[in-house]
Amino acid sequence: MNQLTKKNTILVGLTLFSMFFGAGNLIFPPFLGNQAGVNVWIAMAGFAVTAIGFPILGVAAVAKSGGLDVLARRVHPVFASIFTLLIYVSIGPGLAIPRTASTSFEMAVLPFIPTGIDAGKVQLIYSAAFFFVAFLIALKPEKLTECLGKFLTPCLLALIFIVFVRALFFKSGSFGASTEAYQAGSFVKGFLEGYQTMDTIAALNFGIVIALGIRAKGVTEERAVVKETMKAGLIAGGLLLAIYSALCYIGAMVSGTYQNGENGAQVLTYVVQKIFGQAGLVLLGVIFLIACLNTCVGLLCCCSEYFKELIPKVPYIVWSAVFAGISFLVSNLGLSNILKVSVPILQTIYPMAIVLIVLAFLHPWIAKWRFVYPVTILMTGLTSVFYILGTLGVKMGVITTVLKSLPLYKEQLVWIIPAIFGLAVGILSSILLPKRGKK
Repeated sequence: MNQLTKKNTILVGLTLFSMFFGAGNLIFPPFLGNQAGVNVWIAMAGFAVTAIGFPILGVAAVAKSGGLDVLARRVHPVFASIFTLLIYVSIGPGLAIPRTASTSFEMAVLPFIPTGIDAGKVQLIYSAAFFFVAFLIALKPEKLTECLGKFLTPCLLALIFIVFVRALFFKSGSFGASTEAYQAGSFVKGFLEGYQTMDTIAALNFGIVIALGIRAKGVTEERAVVKETMKAGLIAGGLLLAIYSALCYIGAMVSGTYQNGENGAQVLTYVVQKIFGQAGLVLLGVIFLIACLNTCVGLLCCCSEYFKELIPKVPYIVWSAVFAGISFLVSNLGLSNILKVSVPILQTIYPMAIVLIVLAFLHPWIAKWRFVYPVTILMTGLTSVFYILGTLGVKMGVITTVLKSLPLYKEQLVWIIPAIFGLAVGILSSILLPKRGKK
């Protein structure tokens, strides 16, 4: 069979959507809408580029290239090993997986803990149950489509739809004025907020599980697998656009009366309580619980699949148990202790992930130039590393001066110009040097 049925195509698309749509995806759009106010749709357009466009392109890029490792090896085998490992550790047990438990606990459990009860002990029990359920679902990655696509995702969409429809009839006045950050350059600000979802990095991981699910349904021809993956990406992208737009609107509609929230969770809590009363907290808690569980299972599957391939002697079930256990410990120790390490790493590899995706789509035209991949990624990576070191207070003299003189430095997109320069240098050096490597 060379293609999925329409029903299975939709299921795979829903699965991919659910893997993307976690706690961060619930929090960022309403906060963006609330802060952007009257400029909400301009900001949303920028947000869509990095929170939807690049992640969907990332899934397609991995599918077209035959896997993340194959794509990264076009730069260099050593880079492929280090880059891939950093991605899986960072958005796996190092940060993203533990965050799913801690965030869902704060939104779905903590508000209902009676006074006098030790919240720490409750969190310990909750996170143990949370990761045990996620581990059980992740034991059969080929069944992920059935679990997420048929059950959890439809429930999540239905709950968000209920909140949105009720919000449409909620009398809250007109959109408020934009905060200072969104008064000028709303599109760029939205672009940067989408950058913070880090879904582009996740997309490079999800390709493994999505392809596995498609093959499990009988599609074996490689080109057909790529085609079906792209179809799933379009479905997931359409859903993300609809949900993000709805959440942005929900945040914007109260911007005239409430703009003091520190994050999207507070904005959502305010809106839901206003609309549904105290019962709204239960509804919001269920939404966060389902979204976080979806993402946790997806990441657990991806990380376990990768490390099983990396070290075949250790079976998939062992990797799943190990990652669930590590995530359990980290989620209870508190994420603040690892953010200082994890966030700089993620901010360093994210630009390289974007550039790698772009190069994957340019591959038919640049494959003949052997230095394009390594030089472009080198320039992007070095710029990102130097930028992060600068934000951490490291004195680098002339390097800092040069970085600050580059366009888009203040916008935290300083790596773009060096990436373009690296692409040009890679092409030129490949032409000038007669010996060519393999495509």
